[in-house]
Amino acid sequence: QVQLVESGGGLVQAGGSLRLSCAASGRTFSTYRMGWFRQAPGKEREFVASISRNRGSTYYADSVKGRFTISRDNAKNTVYLQMNSLKPEDTAVYYCAANPTLRVGVSASVYDYWGQGTQVTVSS
Repeated sequence: QVQLVESGGGLVQAGGSLRLSCAASGRTFSTYRMGWFRQAPGKEREFVASISRNRGSTYYADSVKGRFTISRDNAKNTVYLQMNSLKPEDTAVYYCAANPTLRVGVSASVYDYWGQGTQVTVSS
């Protein structure tokens, strides 16, 4: 079992930056591909980014490519999401999730564990 706790959300002006962190419990963190999703009010949860177990590959939604960077530190059991050039449309609750498969993880269905989410609000 993996428990995930996100932090780092907040209120920021458009064009600003935030860095989200997701701390994982348990000794098996390095065996999971990790992902970030987000959900805005009235919308479905959507994929943001994912990273392989050994940090060898990353994958991004087109809407954040070039602005967001996902990374992980397996020694600290933590995955990060650096968000730059934020836009009002990035406003959402952001969730990290753990994927035990080798699939890239664009679909939420491949993730077994989820954090409680952290709110990101971008003002115009």
